Amino acid sequence: MHVIGVIPARGGSKGLPGKNLMRLSGRPLLAYTADAARASRRLSRVVLSTDDQTIAETGAALGLEVPFLRPRELASDEAPMLGVLQHAVRALAAGAPVDAVVVLQPTSPLRRADHIDAAVELLAASGADSVVSVVEVPHQFNPVSVMTLDGDRLTPFIHGPVIVRRQDKPRVFARNGPAVLAVRADVLERGSLYGDDCRALLMEPEDSIDIDTMADLDYAEHVLSRRR
Repeated sequence: MHVIGVIPARGGSKGLPGKNLMRLSGRPLLAYTADAARASRRLSRVVLSTDDQTIAETGAALGLEVPFLRPRELASDEAPMLGVLQHAVRALAAGAPVDAVVVLQPTSPLRRADHIDAAVELLAASGADSVVSVVEVPHQFNPVSVMTLDGDRLTPFIHGPVIVRRQDKPRVFARNGPAVLAVRADVLERGSLYGDDCRALLMEPEDSIDIDTMADLDYAEHVLSRRR
């Protein structure tokens, strides 16, 4: 399979301005995803999709390909990821047909090359439309434990028998950013990010940190310091 790694890193971010280049253990956040992507054995190319010249220059210095700057209409808060990936596939397809794309958000700095390779291998072996990384939801946040407020009264979000014991709760999973999304190019062209057959790549919580706030960045710093 000809598999392209696409790292989407636009310049604007309202929640945490400039987060793709914020420092984590002395390096730009983008560097950790660049390292993982370049160490992957299953990616044919790794491309940075950005609208920002500084991010583009940083990415190139980190060894990423920057064959284009993303159009302005695909760089807003409202721009869908589907359009960003379709643009990348169409821009790159002239060089060689693209079979699949692996989306690697820079805001997931602790995802490793082996996660990327495992997703591509599962995509190829299963024949699925896509593979997305997930983390198991802690039992206290399980849908059977979630409540809503009706005025000032708590009521179960899911009606039915009350399940109290952790062992009796169903296992449920949530996308973790996602840190890894491997999807076939023809699924993207049909207008879908996941298709009809999506498989799960289970990751550990500490590998799944998604940087949205300064607290997330501090936690990632703590985890990295323990790994040294």
